[in-house]
Amino acid sequence: MDAGMGSAGKHDVAIILAASFFYLASPMLVNPLVTGFAGELGASAVLMGLIGGVTNLASLFVRPVAGNLVDRLPKRRMALGGSLLMAASCLGYAAAWAPAVLVAFRVANGVGYSLCSVAMSSWLASLLPRDRVGAGMGLFGMMNALGMAVGPSLGLAVQGTLGYRAAFVCAGFLAAVCFVLAALVPDLGAPSATPSERRGYRLVAPSVVPVALIVMLFTLPYTATQSFIVSYVAGRAPATTVGLFFPVYAAALLALRFGLRRALDTVSMGRFLAAGSACALASFALLWRVQDNAALVAAAVCTAGGYGLMCSVCQTAAVKLAAPGDVGLANSTYYMGFDLGMSLGPIVGGAVIATGGLGSLYPCMMVTVPLAAAVYLHFCTKK
Repeated sequence: MDAGMGSAGKHDVAIILAASFFYLASPMLVNPLVTGFAGELGASAVLMGLIGGVTNLASLFVRPVAGNLVDRLPKRRMALGGSLLMAASCLGYAAAWAPAVLVAFRVANGVGYSLCSVAMSSWLASLLPRDRVGAGMGLFGMMNALGMAVGPSLGLAVQGTLGYRAAFVCAGFLAAVCFVLAALVPDLGAPSATPSERRGYRLVAPSVVPVALIVMLFTLPYTATQSFIVSYVAGRAPATTVGLFFPVYAAALLALRFGLRRALDTVSMGRFLAAGSACALASFALLWRVQDNAALVAAAVCTAGGYGLMCSVCQTAAVKLAAPGDVGLANSTYYMGFDLGMSLGPIVGGAVIATGGLGSLYPCMMVTVPLAAAVYLHFCTKK
């Protein structure tokens, strides 16, 4: 990633990559804890579910606004505003006295997360040479994956020792570190679009919509797994150590994203999709028939090669497909697909289990793979 970049550019990229770890670790710390805290505040089961999912829904609705703003405003300003809102929301969780208050701060956190994620990814992309976009976005995805792995583990450890409110203060501290790091970047992240390139408000970047659909179809089974794997393994293979799954997944994903970071600039999306589809199908088959830790570990590695790698592939494709001045809108369109998958996974997974039982979950999840292939063949192979 060094070709075509001066020392100042490398410095800015390094700080943004570090900040990207903290902005994602913060909400990931909160996610496993917030529904339990809501229950302690007196929320019903339905309201607990709403509180758990409303941040992603708020983020989804704000994405088009964030995508348009990031092409018109300095990206550093948006990253600072988003991370500050995330930090304030986490402190709001710690001070919450009723479920309704918690809902309000969850919505605010979703807005801050949406602004921060679009600004950070677009800011990084704007600093990269065109022939190093894949490598840079691969490293960005690697830092995100690290945040996704560390956040929940840290949150559970703090909550177990000091309680929910202390854990939420810790999440606020992580977001505040992101704010400080973003403030240290000298590059302001100039608007992507020049005045002549601005074409009015648009919901999505049309060329990126197929890529967003593909990442949605890979994300949906992952979030269904995230939501139900504990109860699934307990019901299907109670002797298996379910706690192995996510640490192994995170380690495999870090290795893959680092090892293949340069391949993202040279290997076609179609080849990655073929490999990612094979890995996804293998992970579903292994989880469907899981009986021991070896199968669970193999499934985790295959999940990294499927969902985990395809997130980086799709985000790189989104940036490369962006028209001049539309990098922010392209990133927000990608994240809309990601948010949809995050929101739909628990809903679809729960409906499948309620209808056909635990054993039907992964055979049904297999349907997402040919659907993703169909989207690619229909929309992404036309000249």
